[in-house]
Amino acid sequence: MASRAGPRAAGTDGSDFQHRERVAKHYQMSVTLKGEIKKLIYVHLVIWLLLVAKMSVGHLRLLSHDQVAMPYQWEYPYLLSIVPSLLGLLSFPRNNISYLVLSMISMGLFSIAPLIYGSMEMFPAAQQLYRHGKAYRFLFGFSAVSVMYLVLILAVQVHAWQLYYSKKLLDSWFTSTQEKKRK
Repeated sequence: MASRAGPRAAGTDGSDFQHRERVAKHYQMSVTLKGEIKKLIYVHLVIWLLLVAKMSVGHLRLLSHDQVAMPYQWEYPYLLSIVPSLLGLLSFPRNNISYLVLSMISMGLFSIAPLIYGSMEMFPAAQQLYRHGKAYRFLFGFSAVSVMYLVLILAVQVHAWQLYYSKKLLDSWFTSTQEKKRK
């Protein structure tokens, strides 16, 4: 065995590393996917905090009604979308499959469903803005429908990627548990 600073061990040219143990592929994938999901959860947290701030300013009337419109109805159930993210984070330390499955199911209920409803709720206002150029709700001088559709599109992408990576992580965890049962 060679030391870090010393000469190489006699009888080897350094190409004999192929036989050494490696970290199993599903463990590598698990670490990578957990990192990706955490990044998406943090992006979701930023979206969620901005939405909470917008709703608070609208309800508490901290700014005039012309600057920040009252929240749409879909925004209230979307506030519960933080629950799936927290369940996902709780599933990571011990690879808890149950929490991850609950996170995926509740993401459909608390995250994706309100976004679908929101797209339908805001569609007539978006159609009116597109056809006639009239907007009745504003967010700091911009049409609230336009801004909220951008937020909605970003949120759909974040949640879709979160579901995709969660499914891959779940498959990775199932692979590792199946291998443990075989042994």
